[in-house]
Amino acid sequence: MALKKIVITGLFVMCFAFAKAQSTAAYSNEFINIGVDAAALGMSNAVVAQTDDVNSGYWNPAGLMRLEQKELSLMHSSYFANIAQYNYAAFAMPIDDQSSFGASLIRFSVDDILNTTQLIDSQGNINYDRISTFSTADWAFTVSYAREAKLDGFTYGGNFKVIRRVIGEFANSWGFGFDVGAQFKRGDWEIGVMARDITTTYNTWTIDEEKFEEVRGAVENQNQDLPETTEVTLPKLQIGVARTFEFHYDHILTAEVDLNMRFIQTNDIISSSSVSATPAIGLEYGYIDMVFVRAGAGNFQNVQGIDGDETLNFQPNIGVGFKYRGISVDYALTNIGNGDDLYSNVFSVNIDLSVFSR
Repeated sequence: MALKKIVITGLFVMCFAFAKAQSTAAYSNEFINIGVDAAALGMSNAVVAQTDDVNSGYWNPAGLMRLEQKELSLMHSSYFANIAQYNYAAFAMPIDDQSSFGASLIRFSVDDILNTTQLIDSQGNINYDRISTFSTADWAFTVSYAREAKLDGFTYGGNFKVIRRVIGEFANSWGFGFDVGAQFKRGDWEIGVMARDITTTYNTWTIDEEKFEEVRGAVENQNQDLPETTEVTLPKLQIGVARTFEFHYDHILTAEVDLNMRFIQTNDIISSSSVSATPAIGLEYGYIDMVFVRAGAGNFQNVQGIDGDETLNFQPNIGVGFKYRGISVDYALTNIGNGDDLYSNVFSVNIDLSVFSR
């Protein structure tokens, strides 16, 4: 039974990895869509209108125009019972009174995956020494630029991103894409728009055909066709509206509602043949700009059970944060898979680098 489990696990992961190299319209480069910054994740990613720090390069580059100093952000999280590791680092700074710059790096990886394709030799003998391991790693490097418009309260920006994906020695790819975003602030109200992969993002794969032959022969009548070498990521649009409420000066409540859209039919709560959409709601309570409590709900999906009945699932998130002298430490408990066993702990640190020059 243990042997069967090892074989199935290894082959399943490898088949899944090669499937990712095929051209797909609905879900592609999904590791980029997980999100960054525990503060934002605690609000179910409903921050496109209010984001205003170093992490704006990811959420909405227009928000970089609110930076006053150089900032650094670091984040680590583990997903799927610590199988996958997610790491993120970002830096941003104002260039002058009318422009800002940012750069970020994301790495999503699964290490020590069992390669059982050579477990059974040509004579049909099982040899555990023939088991090897490999890793998969997805990288995204983004450069961001933002400017202030002539219209008071209006800012806009864009991202250029390079994507690198590696599946052991079996396959690797390069991809390139663009995002654009805008924000408008008037009083206590904020509006944000973020369009990702506006020209579609193409990943071009290089597949080692000798290694693929090992996969092709591992299970009879499976994985017989060489995967496609072009993967296309379709555009996505996020629109948000935020409102800030101030109580007795020391108490601040920020609420945001976003609508996340894909231009393809999915299981989202709003779905048609041309566009699908799901809302996200986020709340943040702050006391004296030092202690923060956050909660949110998003990723509302219509899920069909085994019995054929359809139920509505959503992703709940909660988080807390502490800020002192330009250093913010945040934590979020998030469920990226809409399942009871897929909760993950996310930690992040944001640093205003001016604190070291005082």
